[in-house]
Amino acid sequence: MPEPVQKICILGGGFGGLYTALRLNTLPWSLDHPVEITLVDQRDRFLFAPLLYELVTGELQTWEIAPPYLELLENTKIRFVQQGVEAINLGDRQVTLNDQSTLTYDRLVLAMGGETPVPSIPGVAEHAIPFRTVEDAARLQQRLQALEASQAEKVRVAVVGGGYSGVELACKLADRLGDRGRIRLVERAEEILSSSTAFNREAAQKALSERNVWIDLDTTVEAITADTLTLKYRDQVDEIPVEIVLWTVGTQVLPLIAALALPKNERQQLQVNPTLQVIDHPEVFALGDIADCKDAEGQQVPPTAQSALQQADYTAWNLWASLSNRPLLPFRYQHLGEMMALGVDNATLTGLGIQLDGVFAHVARRLTYLYRMPTLNHQLRVGLNWIEKPLRDWLSA
Repeated sequence: MPEPVQKICILGGGFGGLYTALRLNTLPWSLDHPVEITLVDQRDRFLFAPLLYELVTGELQTWEIAPPYLELLENTKIRFVQQGVEAINLGDRQVTLNDQSTLTYDRLVLAMGGETPVPSIPGVAEHAIPFRTVEDAARLQQRLQALEASQAEKVRVAVVGGGYSGVELACKLADRLGDRGRIRLVERAEEILSSSTAFNREAAQKALSERNVWIDLDTTVEAITADTLTLKYRDQVDEIPVEIVLWTVGTQVLPLIAALALPKNERQQLQVNPTLQVIDHPEVFALGDIADCKDAEGQQVPPTAQSALQQADYTAWNLWASLSNRPLLPFRYQHLGEMMALGVDNATLTGLGIQLDGVFAHVARRLTYLYRMPTLNHQLRVGLNWIEKPLRDWLSA
C-alpha cells in the first residue's frame, strides 16, 4: 500500500532554494514514496545575482538574469507559490504565508537568503540605495537616467563598501558614466577586498585607478542627505556633495529566521550539521546565507552563491534519502575559485591554479555563469542571444 504523500516545502527561490527544487525534481522518487514539492518566494522571478551588475551598463537585459519561476519550473513537478512568509510553526510543521494561507510540511528547507542591513546612521534608510535585487537595479537605473538627461556637468556617486559588490558596482558605474562620472568608493577597513586574494586586490586597484574611482579607506559614513554625504576619516569629518549613494555593506539574516527557536550563532545564522540539517531538528534543512555550516572536513563554508549551489545538490539528495530510508551524505565544500567583474569586458578569475584578468577572464566568467544558469532551456536562450548580439549591433551600426 502506497505511503501518504510526503510534503517538502522550500522557502526562498535563490540559488539554494531553486536549485534544490530543480535537483529534487530529477531524483528517482518511487510510487511507494510519493512527494509534493512546493517552492515559495515573494517575487515572481529568480535572480542570477552575480550578473546583476551588468544591468547597470546595459550589457545584459533583465530577462537574461531574472527569468520567471513559472518559466523555469515548466514541465516539472514543482509547485510555485508567490507569497511572502508570515510565520513558521516548527511544532505543527506549518508555514503561514502573507495571504494567511498555510502550508504543512514533512521536510522544510530554509533558503531565504539575507538582506542588506540598514544601520542607524542618519539618512541611510531614506537616501541610500542597496544593490541586491532587480528592483534595486531598476531604482538605480531610474536615478541615473534622470541625472544623465539633466544639465548637470558631473554625476557624483558614492559606493559604500569595498567588498566584491562595491568594487564591481564602482567599476560598472565608472564605465557607464565615463568622463562625466565622479565615483567614490568608501571602505571602513584599511584595504578593499580584504577577504580576497592579492591577485584580485591588485587587479581591482588597477581597474579602479584606470577609471579614476576615488577610494576612501579607513573611512566611515556619519550621515547622508538627499544631496550630501558626511564622511569621517580618523578625526576629520567632511561633508561632500553627492547625487547617489549606494549601500553594499554586509548582509544579515531576515527577522523571520532570527525569531525562530532554532540553534544559531552570534550572527543569527542557523547552525547546521554536515548533512545540512538544523541541529536537533532533522526535519529542517538550511543552506546559503542563513546557514552556519562546517562541512564533513570541518572547514567553514562561506555564505556565497558558489556554496549555495553546491549545498543545493546535497540538500536535495539528503531530502530524498531521508524520505526513502537511505543514508544521508555529509556536505563536502569545494572552493572552485573566484570571479569578479571589473567594468565592461573586464574581469578576474582565480582558482584551480589559474589566475586571469582582462577580456579572457570576462569571457570565461560569462561562459561559467551561462553553464550555471538554472535550466537548459534558459541556457540556450541566453547563449543564443549572446552569440547573436554582436551581429545585431554590427548590422545596426
